[in-house]
Amino acid sequence: MTMFARPAAALLAVAMLSGCHWFRSDNVFEQPEASRPLEVPPDLDLPRTDGAMVPPGTSTTSVTRSSMASAPTPASGFNVGGDRDATFAKVGEVLAATEGVTIASRAQVLGAYDVSYQGSNFLVRVSAVEGGAYVSAVDPRGVPAGGDAPTRLLAILKAALGG
Repeated sequence: MTMFARPAAALLAVAMLSGCHWFRSDNVFEQPEASRPLEVPPDLDLPRTDGAMVPPGTSTTSVTRSSMASAPTPASGFNVGGDRDATFAKVGEVLAATEGVTIASRAQVLGAYDVSYQGSNFLVRVSAVEGGAYVSAVDPRGVPAGGDAPTRLLAILKAALGG
């Protein structure tokens, strides 16, 4: 039996070491692309610790209200009793009589005057509201005009029109 045991053991050892799946490693990266494991770069596996993740209140620099530039307050409008077209004409007369005001264009259909006053360009708009007209100053984008010049001109118009 020893004559058959030695070759059988050798044959069994060769079969176990060469073709057995227990000793073969599976390369998961040789699989189809959709089933491969996700590769994460080494620098992305931990969060950054260079100050980007500082909790609020622990920062040494902060912005306070006094250090921020103060935004110009937008000029608000006022209501005038009467028809929109009549108010538009009165606004035109007051603008023409006011020193320093240059009327670049007027559009009665839109109810707007394109004016220049004290170095600022803006629109004086007259719109119809319930019970009269609303006179306001807006910038070319249509938002309320901010600054000193629109506020002053609206005060002049309000005093002249009795708004």
